[in-house]
This record gives sequence, C-alpha cells and structure tokens, in this order.
Amino acid sequence: MAGPHQSQSHLAYRALEHLIVTLKLAPGALVNERELIERSGHGRTPVREAIQKLEWQGLILIRPRVGLQIAEIHAEDHQQIMAVRSKLEPLAAGLAAASATGEQRAALVECAKAMTGAAAGGDIDGFLAADKLFDEILECACPNAFLIAALQPLQTHSRRLWYAQATLEKMDRSVALHVGVIRAIQQGDASLAQSAMENLIGYLSEA
Repeated sequence: MAGPHQSQSHLAYRALEHLIVTLKLAPGALVNERELIERSGHGRTPVREAIQKLEWQGLILIRPRVGLQIAEIHAEDHQQIMAVRSKLEPLAAGLAAASATGEQRAALVECAKAMTGAAAGGDIDGFLAADKLFDEILECACPNAFLIAALQPLQTHSRRLWYAQATLEKMDRSVALHVGVIRAIQQGDASLAQSAMENLIGYLSEA
C-alpha cells in the first residue's frame, strides 16, 4: 500500500523508525551509519537524512566520540506524551475530516483494511506499520502544519512505548478504535472524527 512522501530519505526514515519502534534496534544500543544503511536497505545520503530526523524526534542520540545511540525507553514518559496527544490529536482528526481529499480518504480505508488484516493474523509489527501510515495520511490531510509538527515525535515515542507492552488483546481494541476514526474522516464528519479520536487516545492513555 503506497503512502505519502515516498522520497528515498522518507523511505529510509520509515524503515529505521519501524526498527526502533519495534525494538529491533534495541533501546540504548550503540549503532553506526554502516549498520543503519544495511538494516534499512537504503543508501548513505537517505540514511543520513533519516538519522537527522530521528535525532530531532529524540529517537537517536549523537554521542561525541562514541557514535549513535538508540534512545532509552522511559515508561514514565507515557502519561506526559498522552496528555499532550489528548489535546492536539482530536483537533487534527477534526481538521482532517473537513479537509481530506478523496484520495486521502480512500488511502485511510486501505489503512483500515491493513490494520484489521494484521489483527486477524496476530501481526503486531504489521499493525504498527499501518498505524504509522495512518498518522502520515492524517498529516497530509490536516491543514495545520504547526499542529502536525508537534504531533509527529509524540506519536513515534508513543508507538514504541506501546509496543514494549503490546498484547494481541490491546491490538484488537486499538484497531477497532482506529477504524472508528477512519470511518468518521471518510464520512467527512469533523465532530465525529474528533470524538472518535478522543476515544482512541483515551484508550491508549490507559493501555
């Protein structure tokens, strides 16, 4: 399923972000550029650009005279992250419902299918890949760039924290709530999209 921003640097970012979120690049691990090139399957320039974005998001730390380090997980960050997401993300969903193009609404439907397929197959990694795409489609559909810039790193940290405690039961409920948001955006109902996102973030805050 194709998504937005398909530049080589973005594809490298998405590959590395997925490895970090799913703990295949372990928290606290020291890595080097060559390893990230090999693990991502992308070239030096795209990977360097991806590293810059991941550093900005706080997922990779540049240690002078040491190298690159995958950021540690701090469980206590969860509630602080969700407190901000609970304020901003419903607003973003409402704006996306009002502004999304037909292509973006169709892409969200495909995203919902990918999520439900992952749930049926017990594929948590597949669900998180679809969840990342869901966030990216909403980024493109939301007309407030400042809002999206604030949400991007929060969503990524939240995914990694969620994965560290993930169960199939949690995934099933999360998929159902995501589908509720997608349905509201597809219908162009800003109020319903906002309330559906409030329900999703409320559940993720407790999960």
